[in-house]
Amino acid sequence: MHEKHPARLVVMTAGGANPQAMINLLSQHFAHLHVIEEAYETKGELLKRRAAKLGWPVALGQLGTMIVSRLGKRAAAARAREILDEYDLSAMQDPTVALTSVASLNDAETLSALQRLKPDLVFTISCRLLTRATLTAIPCPIVNFHAGINPIYRGQMGGYWARIEDDEQNFGATLHLVDAGTDTGATLAEVRVKPDRRDTISTYPLLLTAAGAQMTARVLKDVADGKAIPYKQMGRSALRFPPTIWTYLYHGVRRGIW
Repeated sequence: MHEKHPARLVVMTAGGANPQAMINLLSQHFAHLHVIEEAYETKGELLKRRAAKLGWPVALGQLGTMIVSRLGKRAAAARAREILDEYDLSAMQDPTVALTSVASLNDAETLSALQRLKPDLVFTISCRLLTRATLTAIPCPIVNFHAGINPIYRGQMGGYWARIEDDEQNFGATLHLVDAGTDTGATLAEVRVKPDRRDTISTYPLLLTAAGAQMTARVLKDVADGKAIPYKQMGRSALRFPPTIWTYLYHGVRRGIW
C-alpha cells in the first residue's frame, strides 16, 4: 500500500454514486479527507431556476429527459457495475470517511465547517456552483472535476454532447481550477475515453468519473505540493445544458445515441 499524502483535503459534493466512487478512490491516497455534502436541489427549485434562465418550455423539456435518465439508470445498472469493476472502484459509501451534511455549500454552515477543517485543498464534484462569496472565503486552491472537455463542453452532459456533435475524440473529462464562471477556470489535466456501444446518458458521467479517478488523485497531490501547472484551453467555448426530451428522443431514434 502506498503512503497516503498528508494534505488536508475537503471534498464538496451533492452526493450520489459517481462522486462516491471518486471519494472512495481519493480516500486511498489522502490521509486527511473530509466530505461536505449538500442536500440535492428539489425538482421544483431546479425547474424554477432553469425556467428563469432558459424559459419554461425548455426547462420542462429538460425535466422530461432527467426523468427518463433516472429511469434509465436502473436499466443500465449492469453496465454501471461493469464500469466500476473495470476501474477497480466502489460506489458504496465508506463509513470511515468523515462526512458533514449541510443544506447548501454556499451556506454559513459550510464556511464554518471549512474554518474548522482548515483544508490545504478543496475538491468539488457533482455540486451546485459556488457563489463569489463562498469562493472568496476559501483561502486554499479549489479544483473541480468536470465530466466534459473544456471549454467546448462546459456545463452539463459534456459526454453526451460530444457524441451528438460527432466529436467522440473529445468524449472526456477535465480537472480545472475553480473561478467565478461555469467551468471556466484554468485546466490542470484532461482524460479521454471511448464510450461502449451500451453506454447512454445514464452511464456517460460514471464512465468519465471512473476514467478520471486516478488522474484526479495524481493531480490533487501535485496541486497540494505546488507542482501543478495550470494552462488555459483555447478554442470555442460553449455552455451546455441537458437536452430536452424531444432532442433526446430525436437523436436516440434517428442515430442510436441515447
